[in-house]
Amino acid sequence: MSASTSPCKLVILVSGSGSNLQSFIDGINNGSLSADIAAVFSNRPKAYGLERAANAGIATEAIDHTEFESREAFDAKLMERIDSYSPDLVILAGFMRILTPGFVQNYHGRLLNIHPSLLPKYPGLHTHQRAIDAGDPQTGATVHFVTEELDGGPAIIQAAVNIETGDTAETLAKRVLTKEHIIYPQAAQWFAEGRLTLESNNAILDNTPLSAGGYQYND
Repeated sequence: MSASTSPCKLVILVSGSGSNLQSFIDGINNGSLSADIAAVFSNRPKAYGLERAANAGIATEAIDHTEFESREAFDAKLMERIDSYSPDLVILAGFMRILTPGFVQNYHGRLLNIHPSLLPKYPGLHTHQRAIDAGDPQTGATVHFVTEELDGGPAIIQAAVNIETGDTAETLAKRVLTKEHIIYPQAAQWFAEGRLTLESNNAILDNTPLSAGGYQYND
């Protein structure tokens, strides 16, 4: 779609504080992101991200995953509610659920996630500690299309940070998060402008397939 016609309609999914959600709200407000957030969903009714959204005048819905008998039942309800907003793009912003294949397929090519490592390194949890323990000189964050392979979809954009002597997982996470707040709205903006697509399991930017790590962001 083109940013010159109507803004890209987003639905954003959160489980926690929603700091990446805030970066989208801020990007829309300052004009760097040509999008509207139609709704924010959480699987945790008390997630602060819902409060952030409400404070910004965005519709919110809490669908408590503990009230469903199976992952499939929860995802089916979540899809039903998301689809009622007819989003162009679905954003996972700290949504701490492993999604079913049916959910992922329903949003093929329009479902993004951000992961706190330089994928394909360290999919899954505890990424910063794993990078420190391995003696890596750098870590970072990766925005990627979501596919059925956990944290395995094609990378769109990465930002690296240096691992300093004395870093802990917590100090590293804070520095990586500042990069996340830059690169995640950027990826959404490329999508909104019609420049970013998923084709045959390849991320395509400006008609060119991206490399395995995606576009490398530098300050």
